[in-house]
Amino acid sequence: MHTTLISAPDLAAHITDPKWVVVDCRHDLMNLAAGRAAYNAGHLPGARFADMETQLSGEKYAEHGVFRGRHPLPDRTALLATLREWGIDDDSQVVAVDAHGGMYAARLWFLLRWIGHAAVAVLDGGMQTWEALDTTVPTPAPGTITLKAALVDTIEADQVLVHGNIVDARAPDRFRGENETIDPVGGHIPGARNRFFKDNLGPDGRFKDAAQLRAELAPIVGDATASVMQCGSGVTACHNLLALEVAGMPGAKLYPGSWSEWVSDPARPVATGN
Repeated sequence: MHTTLISAPDLAAHITDPKWVVVDCRHDLMNLAAGRAAYNAGHLPGARFADMETQLSGEKYAEHGVFRGRHPLPDRTALLATLREWGIDDDSQVVAVDAHGGMYAARLWFLLRWIGHAAVAVLDGGMQTWEALDTTVPTPAPGTITLKAALVDTIEADQVLVHGNIVDARAPDRFRGENETIDPVGGHIPGARNRFFKDNLGPDGRFKDAAQLRAELAPIVGDATASVMQCGSGVTACHNLLALEVAGMPGAKLYPGSWSEWVSDPARPVATGN
């Protein structure tokens, strides 16, 4: 069972196995149609397509119009229905793929763990490691995956400041409050530390090895079980959670609403700079 990363050769050995399900998570925050277009142009054989906005995220507004962030977690029942449409069973090995160093694939990795499915891994190096693409859209038989005890945990906005160490996965300039073009307010949650998710990757686009990740993450994260991962909208924070698992530092929690939810309430404090 693969539970964090998988190499292209290891995936290739199982690409036709009916118990293995590949899910293409390519996306573009600035062009919401780009992921589907890329999938239609060519994807791994048998891969299903995951839409970040409608399948890997939930409703942006809760009761009474309260904003939950740009990519809140989906309803678990709706997520299960999507996974079953993709033909995923309780004993399926799921492999999440993107072309962005795992930026979006890690979100699906987290969601499956959130409903208790451990057999999910991200293709290390992504689409760039695969040569023979296909354009056939699969029509899998419905899956039977069920909800089990969550393997990961989350916290809400009112718990963030009292929970422990906060780690922000956004680019350093956005963390400092500079060049903010996505959310209405620049800066970061007071007390947060910055670990840009791309720093989890080596020059080849693959994750750094466990020892190097551990050496880099430990001074920032400290006790992972007392740490909260967040980002702009709860997506790239999952990349840091995956890196922590690879490093052998499990137990950190996700703040799903992240910065986009945080700044929707002007009463919440904001910091800038380093």
